[in-house]
Parts: sequence; structure tokens; C-alpha cells
Amino acid sequence: MKIGAFFHPSSESEFTLWAPFADQIHLQLSAPKVLSIPMKKQEKGYWTITASARPGTRYRYRINQSSDFPDPASFFQPDGVHGNSELIDHGAFAWTDSAWAGIPLATYIIYELHVGTFTPEGTFASIIERLDDLKKTGITAIEIMPIHQFPGTRNWGYDGAYLFAVQNSYGGPHELKKLINACHCTGLAVILDVVYNHFGPEGNYLSQFGPYFTDKYKTPWGSAVNFDDAYAYGVRNFILENTRYWFELFHIDALRIDAIHGIFDFSARHILEDMSCAATELSDQCNRPCYLIAESDLNDSRVIRPRSRYGFGIDAQWSDDFHHSVHALLTNERHGYYQDFGSVDHLTAALNEGFTYGGRFSSFRKRYHGNDASDLPLSQFVVCTQNHDQVGNRAAAERESRLMSFEQLKLAAGILITAPYIPLLFMGQEYGEQAPFNYFIDHSDPELIKAVRSGRQEEFKAFSWKTTPPDPKDPATFQASRLDWNRRNTGDHALLLSWYHALLTYRKKCIILFDDTRKQYTASTIAHKQLIITSRYSKNRGMITVANFNKETVPFKLQIPENHWMKLFDSSEANWHGPGSTLPEKLNSLTEYTIQPFSFVLYEWRNKTHEPLRMHSRTFLSAAAGKSVARRS
Repeated sequence: MKIGAFFHPSSESEFTLWAPFADQIHLQLSAPKVLSIPMKKQEKGYWTITASARPGTRYRYRINQSSDFPDPASFFQPDGVHGNSELIDHGAFAWTDSAWAGIPLATYIIYELHVGTFTPEGTFASIIERLDDLKKTGITAIEIMPIHQFPGTRNWGYDGAYLFAVQNSYGGPHELKKLINACHCTGLAVILDVVYNHFGPEGNYLSQFGPYFTDKYKTPWGSAVNFDDAYAYGVRNFILENTRYWFELFHIDALRIDAIHGIFDFSARHILEDMSCAATELSDQCNRPCYLIAESDLNDSRVIRPRSRYGFGIDAQWSDDFHHSVHALLTNERHGYYQDFGSVDHLTAALNEGFTYGGRFSSFRKRYHGNDASDLPLSQFVVCTQNHDQVGNRAAAERESRLMSFEQLKLAAGILITAPYIPLLFMGQEYGEQAPFNYFIDHSDPELIKAVRSGRQEEFKAFSWKTTPPDPKDPATFQASRLDWNRRNTGDHALLLSWYHALLTYRKKCIILFDDTRKQYTASTIAHKQLIITSRYSKNRGMITVANFNKETVPFKLQIPENHWMKLFDSSEANWHGPGSTLPEKLNSLTEYTIQPFSFVLYEWRNKTHEPLRMHSRTFLSAAAGKSVARRS
């Protein structure tokens, strides 16, 4: 059932609210004219009224002739989480993206960004000015961190109190539509990060309206959202309507569902399955794919298995094991959850199986963790070497560029971009941004601010970081997190950007990288030498990568088909400010070679009937579209 306030061309607006325990509900119009209008109670606790109200009208709901509250399904909160809701006309925006039909999920190259720190202005409008830069780099989809209305102007977005309301300080709903429209006209898909496992504490008046929460389960944020207790039907409808809202009215291409391990639902039909059904229906209605991507640390393949195979039918999910494996290898950190990682075998398992822990014993968790996902399509896994959590949830919020050498940064990029999964970059990663991505808030409640500060300290106890995290409430903490766009044009920052551009261009041109079958992909190790070798092949093309995670030069041999293997990428080349390559331009089987420390190399073979497409630029020698073949060493 539709909820919220919808304006109709007849100059009348329909208001719908779920409040099953209320005896009376009045619609309180406060601008441009003050009116109190009794609403009509419908079945299952829904209240409706049609009133003469135009866009711009401010309103609240009065419960039982007592207190007034903003609309739980408000589309805009111009004065923040405690202010009046505002009626808007979703039909007023003139979309020009009718030619946009979406892109296959396997072709997504995701760029995660935070609106407030991506540009100096911190607005939707200012992002538009950078879309061409992202497109040129090789990005095909941007992922916007949550924009649900939160308190103040500084927040990661996970403290949103109004799921339907677009953050006012970013520009509101109209400016978000302009950004999405511009993305589609530029050829970029848009993923929106949504939070369904909890609601922000400040400005959250949901409990005044109904049983949105249950004490059956506990989460890090308090009582769980009520997906399976009494009256859960109204909460489930609230969430499903929000899912439809972004796809229908904002032309969003995909939703990234935050931390589904915090969604507790033991109904016969899980809410994620309902969301999957809704997305499938919307794909048919909108004539474009509507994807769902889950963030989960459960390593549970059921999340992404099709509904026909008793799964939830989510299109893809994050695999944090890939990040943890790369991070532990290149930083030698072994505290917290990193104690489960640190070997090339861990990364090889993630490359071959989707998860490192797909039923293996976890020392960190002190139990067996995950289940097998090795039979699932490759495009159902999203991997990264940085994201907002893995940077921002460190005491000093350091990025890779503060923890790794330049050679290690190039190696991490190589293993990420040539992985068989969907790659995700965190804003600034492509040029080695130096600014931290701190945790910041703008709450007004002193007790809540105190709780956040102490909570952050508690989170870091599992790690051995000695740094005291900056005060999340201090505006300077937020300001320090903004990207410095001037860096991308200087020194090794510009060179790293070119390295990413070259790899991403190759990935997009190399069709085999989008083959979804594991039978054509193999990752293997020479463990005592800290080498990972990957191969990918088809009838006419082959690709081999060698990644050295050793701090020393390492000798190796490969047993490979005797084809014409040409080197396309070598991070140790002088052109890439490396120490100088020790590898030949052509690769032969069973010949001993040496590879430089922390370096990445890619060789390609093509059938002679398929001429490689070669590219040239100031900073890299050549790249060719192709595919690879290799066997275990």
C-alpha cells in the first residue's frame, strides 16, 4: 500500500499513514495556511485523507489530539529531522534519460562516494561536475552512501531517521534527480545505499506511530526493526514501498542494502525475498534492470541464490574476505578480524570460491563460518581493497595510501581490477588520496554525542591501534575527510590514476573478464614464495597474471600452453615508477623468470585470427582486449 503524501494534478493531495494503535489522527497543515483535518481510519491501521494542498505545503500528524510529529514517510524535511514535512510534486521533474536502459550487472565498475566529502561543496549538484572525470577513469556506476535525512549536515548517512526523505543539506529530492539524470545521460548507473536494519536515534519518531521495532532481537543499534513480530505487515510494507520508491520515482539502478546481518526475520518468507520479488516486478515495469546488492558478513550463499533454489534472490553481495585478504597481506595487520587472514592461500580461496570462509573454521569468530558459494556466477560478488567501513572504522581512518607503498598500491589495484568479480573503488582510491575518511556526526543531543564517542572507543578494543580517534562531533573531523582533487594531477598520484585507467580500460575491453563461469578461471599459489597466479581463457584468448606479495624478488616457472604470450602490464616497469622489470615481453612455458617485490604483471594471448586492440598513452606502454589461459603451477 502506498504511504506518504502524493500531489495530484487536480491540486489535491492524498495523505496515507500507518498508525494501528491510534484512535484519532489529524493532518496538521501549517503553511501556507494553518488547518487541522481529521483523517479516516482504514483497514489494518492505515489512515488516509485527500486535502487541498499544493507542493511546498508544510505538514505534521497529530496523534490522539496530543502531540504532533513529522510524517514517517516524509519525502522532504527542509528544516531537518525535527521539523515539518513538506509536500513535493514528484511529477514535476523533467527526466531526459529515456534512452537509458541500464547496463548488465557484470559490467559494473563501482565508485563508492560520500556526497558531503566528495567535493568541497558537498552537494548533489557538485558531483555532476565530476562525472566526466569518473567516466574517463573507467567507472561505470557510482554508489552513493545513504542520503536518508539525518540530523544536521555532517553524517555518514547511517543515522537516517526518514527513509523516504532526501538529505536537505545535499540539495533535497529535486537535486538528487538531477544527479541521477546526469549520470544516465553520461552513461553511468547509480547505486543507492539504503539502511533497513535500523533507524537513526535522533529525529526517529516511528515508535509514536506503531510497532516498528521489536525486543525479540537485539542489534548494535538497539531493538531490531520489526520484520516478523506482531503488526510486522505494516513495517514490511513501509520497507517494500521504500524499495519501490527509489526505483520508480528516482530511476535508481540498484540498491545496496546495508548490513543485512542486522535484519532479523524468521518469517516463512524473508523480507529480502519480498524485496527481490518487488525488484523483479519493477524491472519489467521500468524496462530496465533493477538490482539489489547486499552487504553481509554472513558468507551465506543463500542470500544470492535464486528464489527457485530456495534463496533470497538478491542479485549480488559484498565479499569482505577479498578485502581482508589483500589488506592483511600488504599491511601485515593481524589483529581483530584480520587474524583470520594474512596468507596468499586466503586470497586465492576468495578468488576461486567467492569467500575465503565458506565453511572453514574462523579463529576470530571461534566457530565455523559461511557456506559454499563456488557454484554461483562470478558477477554475484562485489569486491574491494577499500570502502567506507574499512577506512573509516580505523582509529586514524587511514586509507591504503597511508598504509602501503606505491608498489603495493599498484599491486592491490592489479589484483582488484583483474579479479573475476565486480570491483568497487572508494572515492579517491584511484589516485591515492591522502585525506582520512573519519567518522563524523552532527547530532544535537549531548547524551547521544557522548554515547557515540564512547561507542567508537569500544569498537576499537579488538584492534591494537594506539591512535586516539578524532572527535566525531568536531566540524574539523568532517573537513579533514574531504577529497583533495588537486592531488590527482601531481606526481605519483597522477601515475596511479593512469594505472587504474589502463587496467579499467583493459577490463572493459576484455570480454572474457565478464564471463560468469568459474570453469574458465583459476587462481593458484606458490605459497612459500608469496605468489598468486591467475588464469582466464576461452577458445581464442587467454590471460595470465602473476602477483608477488613478497618483499623480495622471487624466481618462478609456469607450465602454460605454448602460445604467443605478450606482456601488457608490469607494475615494476620504469614507466610506472617501478624498480625496473625483470620479466620479458614474451612469456614461455617452463622457463625460469624473476619478478620484482610487490609487483603485478599481466600477459595475454590471442588467436592470430583476432588482432588485439592496442592503446597508447603518456604513462603506459600498451593494453589489449583479450582473454587468458593458464594451468596450476
